[in-house]
Amino acid sequence: MKILLLCWRDTTHPQGGGSERYLERVGEYLAQQGHEVIYRTAKHTDAPRRSRRNGVRFERAGGKYGVYLLAPLSVWRHHPDVIVDTQNGIPFFARAYSGAETVLLTHHCHKEQWPVAGPVIGRLGWFLESKVAPRVYRGARYVTVSEASRADLIALGVAERDVAIVENGVDPVPDEVPVLPDDGLTHVVTLSRLVPHKRLEHAIDAIAEVDGAVLDIIGSGWWEDTLREYAEPYGGKVVFHGHVNEAHKHALLARAALHLMPSAKEGWGIAVTEAAQHGVPTIGYREAGGLRDSVRDGVTGRLVDSKGDFVALTRQLLDDAPSRTALGAAAQQWAEGFSWEETGRRFARLLRPA
Repeated sequence: MKILLLCWRDTTHPQGGGSERYLERVGEYLAQQGHEVIYRTAKHTDAPRRSRRNGVRFERAGGKYGVYLLAPLSVWRHHPDVIVDTQNGIPFFARAYSGAETVLLTHHCHKEQWPVAGPVIGRLGWFLESKVAPRVYRGARYVTVSEASRADLIALGVAERDVAIVENGVDPVPDEVPVLPDDGLTHVVTLSRLVPHKRLEHAIDAIAEVDGAVLDIIGSGWWEDTLREYAEPYGGKVVFHGHVNEAHKHALLARAALHLMPSAKEGWGIAVTEAAQHGVPTIGYREAGGLRDSVRDGVTGRLVDSKGDFVALTRQLLDDAPSRTALGAAAQQWAEGFSWEETGRRFARLLRPA
């Protein structure tokens, strides 16, 4: 089959994240099975117009909004058998202009995030996501990554029978991970894009008054300057590492005592599983949705309902090594059950030509 993947970004994009990695890994699996896979996405600085990686052909055109406007040209040029339309807030509405079988991939609903776009774009975006998309895709197959995201889609009027869950996989830990020197400090880590809805300010507040604790922030994003300003009063207690290579990322995760994910919304939270690979438990918010699936509360990590609880529990677990160890051991065992091979296999079963 010829399979066209539509997504606003890929992992080479400066703002690419876990949802883009999911689609790329699925695409790579499909290519390995002999399918022709084309990943259509936005262009960005220094990215080639066309490239190929791990069997997937990447095509880039348009920017933040233009990528949506130019997508039909790719659909009409390639005549795919199947389209995977990724809804990151809004979909490409490929079903409206293509006769190909179209599957809608959505990691989570964006109601909590739209206000960041401003009053006009925010209201328009939520209208398109909550009212228009469910009508355009009525009867189509949906794929999402957690029970929480499935429930959100059903609340928008999507039929329960149309929504399949295919959880995130996880990349293996690199063969060679450096061991960072022991500096005598307790390290807490957050692995995230630096954008407002990730609420990394909560993680900064959680370690602010803990003697000997340092927060390692891994990731980049347009909210970084604001976060740096917020963290400035705490001096060296907050370290911004930016975007790092895989080996260094895993070295920072392995050194950590806790992984904090104070995000307002997550479809799953790949960083939870990556931290768990090193026996590092996660603290996050129950309201984030997908964390109720990726974190087994009280077993592989902890979920809380308020910022006060988030801060208090972080400090409590930093003082309770036996509890951290027990949670981390269970988290590591839990992480062993996830792979991109299994994610790709389950996703492939859902694809069929019209």
